[in-house]
Amino acid sequence: MLRTAERPWEFPVLTPGSLQAVVFDFDGTLAELTIDFGAMKRELLALVQVVIPTARLVPGIPALEWMEIILSPLLREAPEEALALRARFDRRIMDIEIAAARKGELFPFVRPMLHRLRGDGLKLAVITRNCTQAVREVFPDIAEYTDCVFARGDVSRVKPDPGHLHVALQHMDVEACRAIMVGDHVLDIATGKGAGTWTAGVLTGVCTRQNFVDAGADIVADDGAGAVWAFLELHKFGRLI
Repeated sequence: MLRTAERPWEFPVLTPGSLQAVVFDFDGTLAELTIDFGAMKRELLALVQVVIPTARLVPGIPALEWMEIILSPLLREAPEEALALRARFDRRIMDIEIAAARKGELFPFVRPMLHRLRGDGLKLAVITRNCTQAVREVFPDIAEYTDCVFARGDVSRVKPDPGHLHVALQHMDVEACRAIMVGDHVLDIATGKGAGTWTAGVLTGVCTRQNFVDAGADIVADDGAGAVWAFLELHKFGRLI
């Protein structure tokens, strides 16, 4: 059953052809990847404490953002040391991501869904905070199914910064109002709303339906395929279903 967030006033009557692109998150949206982020942050903390013994974890702050908080004062006081520490951070994060990718797999619906969407003339993109190597480990033929992929190393600032999404939209030459961002985390909803796209949350276990509704998601569905089909129905009929 397709379900939507209960915010019907957010949906104007859509004109034929107004939807031009779908942008997907990767981990948890298109692929099942299990990373213990708590363990990752503890490993990173051990690396930091060699240089900054007083460093501590900050609850609720993702690893990448926490890393920048830690490095900020060090960049001013000892830039070479800070850059060396960032390089060690990056290597360790990438090792963890690639190890998880080798045990991960695409959801079964992904290739058929992407093939169908491209056949319908929609442009497709993937944006992810993961590294390129991990994405291609799980989805080696991703270039055959999408117009572009922008991983962490491809952009200066990662989502939820809307710039990450804007890079993909610019590459596809699509206006934000003609695209939908699909992801399994409220960070994806924040990214889409910040960029000006439609947004869809998928219930793969990271966030609840209420989390997505509270974040302002336009659609909430059981998986990525359900989110896209729900939106296409809205696009077709110009109303909630």
